Amino acid sequence: MAMSGGRDDGEPMMEMNTTPLIDVLLVLLIMFIITIPIQTHAVKVDLPQPDDRNVVTVDPQKNKIAITADGVVTWNGATVDEVTLRQYLDQTAAMSPEPELHFQPDANARYEVVDGILSIIKRSNVTKLGFVGNEQYRNDF
Repeated sequence: MAMSGGRDDGEPMMEMNTTPLIDVLLVLLIMFIITIPIQTHAVKVDLPQPDDRNVVTVDPQKNKIAITADGVVTWNGATVDEVTLRQYLDQTAAMSPEPELHFQPDANARYEVVDGILSIIKRSNVTKLGFVGNEQYRNDF
């Protein structure tokens, strides 16, 4: 930066050496970044309150997951979404002794829905899983 390349006429260099200036500016920039206060802010979210009328509990003996032909997933007869299903499965896996889990998909249910629910069950580390209703297909094969 401050060197003149290729001139051998012996004249003094007329350009200012900017290397120390850049070094000082970089140090000041880093100090400025360090001293900036961290911006903290909160976003208020109104979460839904649990409804005591639709309470579905985890049975300590056996629980049943069913999938209807149109892809609706139910836990012990009550419709659930994937997040709620995972919470129920985590509660089930934490119980001692672990209750049985019965899985009963409808014959006309889409494979993607059944496969997605089975993957949720597998990730929850449930060890007592049984397929219910498969006996009706024993003569089909």
